[in-house]
Amino acid sequence: MRLLLGRAVSALATALIPTTITLAVLRATGDAGAVGMVLACEAIPLLVFLPVGGVVADRVRPERLALVTDLVRGLTQAAIAIELLTGAASVPHLAVLAVLAGVAVAFGLPAVPRLVAAAVPGPERLRVNARLGVATSLAAVLAPALAGGVVLLAGPGWAALLTAALFACSALTLGGVRTAKRASAQNATFLNDLREGWGEVRRRPWFLSTVLAHGVWHFMAGLFLTLGPLTAVKELGGEASWVLIVQCGTVGLVAGVFAAPRLPIRRPLVVVQVGAALYVLPMAALALPASAWVIAGAYFVAMFGLGVLSPLWETVIADEIPEAALGRVRSFDQLISFATRPFGLAMAAPLAGLAGARGLLLTGAIAVAVANLAAIATFPRRHGPNGRAAAPTPAVADIQMISGARPLAGGTGCTTWHACSPANARQPVAPTPRRP
Repeated sequence: MRLLLGRAVSALATALIPTTITLAVLRATGDAGAVGMVLACEAIPLLVFLPVGGVVADRVRPERLALVTDLVRGLTQAAIAIELLTGAASVPHLAVLAVLAGVAVAFGLPAVPRLVAAAVPGPERLRVNARLGVATSLAAVLAPALAGGVVLLAGPGWAALLTAALFACSALTLGGVRTAKRASAQNATFLNDLREGWGEVRRRPWFLSTVLAHGVWHFMAGLFLTLGPLTAVKELGGEASWVLIVQCGTVGLVAGVFAAPRLPIRRPLVVVQVGAALYVLPMAALALPASAWVIAGAYFVAMFGLGVLSPLWETVIADEIPEAALGRVRSFDQLISFATRPFGLAMAAPLAGLAGARGLLLTGAIAVAVANLAAIATFPRRHGPNGRAAAPTPAVADIQMISGARPLAGGTGCTTWHACSPANARQPVAPTPRRP
């Protein structure tokens, strides 16, 4: 309960920041370029320090790291609130505080998967990840309206102060989660830890191919979210049509997260990739362009797929990656995701100018489907000794137990990409030896 409440509050606080900062800077300067600079000052340190945060997340207890990073973010928001309330706010000051917040996010993000894996028993992870997904999705929907309302009624300083208070609550809540202390290896160095984390990625081709395919998804989402509003305003009847499309996508996302632990899923990672490939539908519909209602329906289906894949991905990775390396491995995953989405947002207009919006959207639709479906070919289907199928990994067994799915006919339960390798039998994880 502490974990769910803390993450929900933290997600709400995080989602409040863009709207609050945007309105605050616009009130102070009226310059859209200044808004972009302040927001970029948080995004760039996030990308730079994510691998460092992954190493730290694997060295310290995750609840302590979550406590510290949320407190730092709360303090930066409190400082922003003081500047705004006293009238002393300036773009350089806000940019520096945004940099500090971005660094804190880079250290806090890799700690979350470790916290869930350490605090939640295996059979409960899918259900907990689904609930966390619902909380995050609802926060993303409610936060802009909440931030906008507070700014209109009381001013951006009070919105920033509310954000600071939420981060303080999140820090105290997550800091109260208790996980077992893990023995740290002796003579560990940062470079060795980073190298070992990348080694864990390279030893799992299915993970690397999936993450790269998800990077393609994020890039194409950036294209869609840039070209979609322009197309809606020019060809689909105005801003109301884009609002319809976005709201249908939001409903689909929440519905998918609710459905994930209830579906009879036999091969979770295949479902993850099919869910990502469904983004082909709204991109192709927008390229035609179809009617606003058709695009909205396509976007509902695509976001439903995203809602299903998110908790499945979190659950499977928590089981397949050793907990001692989970922070580092997930930091590589998060780095690709956070880098490709803004790149897609930035490149949409130039690429559309070269190839045309319709051609770009059709090409993107094909790319997102091919990249994500092709990754399925890297999922091994191997058998144990004597040709008999090995038992499913704990993650798959948990998902089958929760959803009520049965093993495939003719087998003994080998139903997933990574379950059938005898090398993947559960063994106690010993500390990885490091060179002096």
